[in-house]
Amino acid sequence: MAQIVGTQAQVGDAIVDYEQKLFDDIQAEAGEKAYIFMHTVPYEGSVGLVNMLTCTRINRKGFDTSLVLYGPGVLMGSATRGFPTVGSEAFPGHLAYNNQLQTFMKEGGKVLACRFAMAALYGMRETDLIEGIQPIHPLDILDCTLTARREGALVMQTWTL
Repeated sequence: MAQIVGTQAQVGDAIVDYEQKLFDDIQAEAGEKAYIFMHTVPYEGSVGLVNMLTCTRINRKGFDTSLVLYGPGVLMGSATRGFPTVGSEAFPGHLAYNNQLQTFMKEGGKVLACRFAMAALYGMRETDLIEGIQPIHPLDILDCTLTARREGALVMQTWTL
């Protein structure tokens, strides 16, 4: 077995170089847009939360940013999450999706949720969505993608099953 020689890292130590940045800090030019499409199961990995954080960062860079939730991604927009009651956090981070979506929308981001996935797949009603999330027709998922293409927008797509 390899022997690691050295001192143990302490709280507050940096274990990699956080100062070096290779690329310019790009900010949006006037009118630039971004669309982030998420077809991912909440809490089945970090991709949903990481993409929401990325979405918020893109919005903060000045892009007119839309987050499109479809398939299992609509579950991220549930306003009825909580335990033992709605809005109660059962453990630290339990409501991270709700909190991040609310932060994103409060800062001007738009969140869209597919009505087909909501109703047909998960039995969600429009009133079950976090306030501010816009329900959309399932055919709008493709048309939103085509709109982004025509606009020359930044597009990120995440699929997990």
